Parts: sequence; structure tokens; C-alpha cells
Amino acid sequence: MVDLKSAPTGIVLTHDGKLLIAAARQEALFIDTGKLIKGDADAVVGSIGGGRGAIYANVTPDDKTLFVSQEGEASITVIDLERARREGFKDDALIGQIPVGLAPIALTFSPDAKVLYTTSELAAPDWKWPIACKREGSPVPDTALADPEGAVVVIDVARALSDPAHAVLARVPTGCSAVRLAMSPSGDRIYVTARNSNAVVSFDTSKLISDAAHAQVAKVPTGDAPVPVAVVDQGRKVIAGNSNRFAAANAPQSLVVLGAANFDKGAGAVLGIIAAGAFPREMRVSADERTLFLTNFGSNSLQMLDISRLPIESKPRQ
Repeated sequence: MVDLKSAPTGIVLTHDGKLLIAAARQEALFIDTGKLIKGDADAVVGSIGGGRGAIYANVTPDDKTLFVSQEGEASITVIDLERARREGFKDDALIGQIPVGLAPIALTFSPDAKVLYTTSELAAPDWKWPIACKREGSPVPDTALADPEGAVVVIDVARALSDPAHAVLARVPTGCSAVRLAMSPSGDRIYVTARNSNAVVSFDTSKLISDAAHAQVAKVPTGDAPVPVAVVDQGRKVIAGNSNRFAAANAPQSLVVLGAANFDKGAGAVLGIIAAGAFPREMRVSADERTLFLTNFGSNSLQMLDISRLPIESKPRQ
């Protein structure tokens, strides 16, 4: 175990396996995996700032560029990772900031890594999107609308390297409080958890830029306040975690399992549920696509599920 000076949230491993990067509040922390495995006290080899509320990180497949989403502001930090590694993780490796909506989180590359998709919980004020959502987590009635929808933001990766301020290709309404995002194996669909809409929203990626008004494929209801989302079974199933974080964050919750082919049927896409711990927050699929990993934030636990034998219950528990 290695102590970190800031609380880590999202982490990403470079493709060469030599560097672990943690988004940690005001900075990105860089950890030498060789030293980490040995338990060396000096495993943290550097840090780069450039944001506020760093929560997620992702690296291009060539390990040359790092993106960090800043939940505490409306931007994504772009870092020249190749230069940072070469020159000792100095702040001058910072390329700049991509302006997005408020509270960006997800960072998912298209299969060819030419496009980066992110989520924003709320549209930026200067977008002037209409008020459409109730205030999340507040006691106001459902009919009292206070906020605009969240968004999927589409980013040109190449342009982000030279002109991050103008790298956004599209921003598309995504329901209330868009948080996490997962992609189909072919890249033709993305699935977004709209936490304050109690739904998973699917989009046709080919239309996000060319025909944004018709890019949304369907919105499928889930349980309360879904957060994590993953695509499994070679794209045939979508799984979302019902966090219920604003009502019973410390009580056991569930995962909802959806049939990808039936998204246009709304609630008809629901195949069943899987029992989970309190506040399911993050999901990842193993490289061999056999295991689903789930972190339960409220119960301080990690679940591992055999994807070929998912314990799906056909009806919600009473």
C-alpha cells in the first residue's frame, strides 16, 4: 500500500502497464507500478494540477495523451503524457482545458480513438437550455423544475491536442443528471445513466454529430438514481446500478439488466435485477469479458460477477 496526498477517485493504467494515474481532487497523481508492486514509499513519481474536483481519467491507446474530467468545474484537462513522462511530470505538460457542461465525469473513447465522449450532469448556463429537471436530492415536489438537462459531449481528440478550447464537436441533451457512460463493442451505441431521470439513455453514435436531434435511440426506466453502467455479453446486455443515493445510500440496492436489442421497447427492455450492496458506484468488465466488477460505495464492498452466469431475478424484490 502507498499513501497518497490527495483522495483518489478515478484511476487509469497506461497501456504499457508502467504507470497508474489517479484523478485526485486538484491534480492527477502518477504512480510507478513497478515501485507500487514492491511497496516502495516513493512510488508516486509526480503530479500535475490544472483543475478542480478531478474525478475520472483516461489515456489514449498510444499512451501519449491524458484526459482528466474536473467534476468541480465545467472542463476536461488535457495533458501531454508523453512529455510529462519524459520531463518529470511538470505542469508545463498541461495542454489546456476543454469547456464542457457542469460536473463532467465519464471519459470514453470511440473504438478508433478519434472521438472522446464525456457526460455533464447539467448543461452550462451559456448554452441556454430550457429548465427541464427537478432539483436532485432536494425535498421539492417532482413537479418543481429547477435545472436543465445534462449532456453527452463529443470531443475531437486530435483537435484537443492543439486547440482544446474548440475541440467540442457536439453536445446533446441526455436526460437529468447524466453521469456514467458505456459503449457497445462496435461503437455504434453509447449508454448513459441519467441519474435524476431514473433511466438509461441510448444514442446512435453516428448521429451525435450529424443529426443530434435524432441521435437518441431510447430511454429505458431503471430503479432509483442509476449511476454505474456497463455493456456485457458481447453487447447483448446493458447493466446499470441503482444507487438510490439521495434516499437510502446505506441500504442494499440492485443492478438492473437490460436487453440491448429491446431498448426501443422502453420498460420491455428490462430482463431483471441482480442484488447489490449499498450505493453501487463503479463497474468494470475484465479484459477477457468474463467477469463484472462492481464497487459498492455505501457498503465499502467489491462484488465480482460471472457474466456467463449472472444471478438475474425476473421480478424486483418486495
